[in-house]
Amino acid sequence: MKKNLFCAALLLLTGCTDTSRYTSVDANASVKTRMRACLVSEATAKFQAGTLFTQGLSATSDELVNICLRKLALQSAGISEESQSTAQSIIQNLRNFGSVN
Repeated sequence: MKKNLFCAALLLLTGCTDTSRYTSVDANASVKTRMRACLVSEATAKFQAGTLFTQGLSATSDELVNICLRKLALQSAGISEESQSTAQSIIQNLRNFGSVN
């Protein structure tokens, strides 16, 4: 029942409204507002990818919270997701270079 209710609420949120007003917030917004926006964005992305309901409700919510906590912590430290992605790419390239020799 809870799963159906959650699904219906998410469908209403993603289908009938402009989700950008829920997922994009000002950099000066409160941490609670930024967390909510991140959770909506991540849940919507998982829903669209078809992976939102592959785990239980508790496991999925824990995963979403952990993802958003990490993102908000990086933003607070002044590290953008682009910087993190660049660093991961550099490490991967070095790993690939090291495995060739």
